[in-house]
Amino acid sequence: MAEADKKKVIKPLKNFSTAEYINSGHRACQGCAEVLAVRHVLKAIGPDMIMAMATGCMEIISSPYPLTSWNIPWIHVAFENAAAVASGVESGLKALRRKGRVPDRDVTIVAMAGDGGTSDIGFQALSGMMERGQKVIYVCVDNEAYMNTGIQRSSSTPFGASTTTSPAGRVHPAGQMTWKKDMTAIAAAHGIPYTATACPSFYADLSKKIQKAKSVDGPAYIHILSVCPTGWRVPPNKAIEYGRLAVDTGVFPLYEVENGTWKLNRKPKELKPVGEYFKGQGRYRHLDEKLISYIQEKVSERWERLVKQCEVSAPMSTSGDPAIQD
Repeated sequence: MAEADKKKVIKPLKNFSTAEYINSGHRACQGCAEVLAVRHVLKAIGPDMIMAMATGCMEIISSPYPLTSWNIPWIHVAFENAAAVASGVESGLKALRRKGRVPDRDVTIVAMAGDGGTSDIGFQALSGMMERGQKVIYVCVDNEAYMNTGIQRSSSTPFGASTTTSPAGRVHPAGQMTWKKDMTAIAAAHGIPYTATACPSFYADLSKKIQKAKSVDGPAYIHILSVCPTGWRVPPNKAIEYGRLAVDTGVFPLYEVENGTWKLNRKPKELKPVGEYFKGQGRYRHLDEKLISYIQEKVSERWERLVKQCEVSAPMSTSGDPAIQD
């Protein structure tokens, strides 16, 4: 083998499952980072799981009757019902175990929905699930709009993004005029054992967080930024790059809250300017320098607030996962 070719060989990751719980051949758009996130989540959990999934992109692309892409027990539920159905499954299994009708073994219950099905219409059921302390992993795959039905805004759409229901124009030159709802902090405020943000661009970090979520005794909430080339209007081969930029500009920090302790998982030596993240995204092409400067100011303020919160809660270790260190 030539020396140049040797450099191109990619070594397999240690302890990274080769099993697949969502099959290829699904109908996701080219470059979809959301289905990649789902794939990594399932690999980290393993085969013994039951999933309740809300209506959304992942349900549509994976289950056109009579076909399915799922290799696990999978339940399609209404837009607002993922947490409610997962709660019922968790309670039902407990009852069946007590009666000796099913084996007493560990089965992970997962609820999954997009940003609309989580932060908007599904928030009530999610809050109830967390308040009751039920052992369910709730995963939000956040592509920052209702992409499945035509790129409409959600409460997870960031300030400045243009969508079909928050278009940039003379009345609202920024497009989306409200700031992204911080669902991870809201989940942490419920006092649950574990909450975290993640992104498939940092797959080792994502996998580790899912495994932590699986191990806790109670609810866990994982909020995953999932780049959508179609809705964000970026080239399909740039999804991983934009995920990394979202993290390294401070737009979407990677952090976790474990039993009340806040920890920043990736702290770049210096944040990249948000303009680098906006560049090339069609949903931000209307932004002028004044708006970009305003957004940069707010992102910097939120970043500093998060850093301080993590330092007060528990000083960040200098060691960590080499996959997410500078």
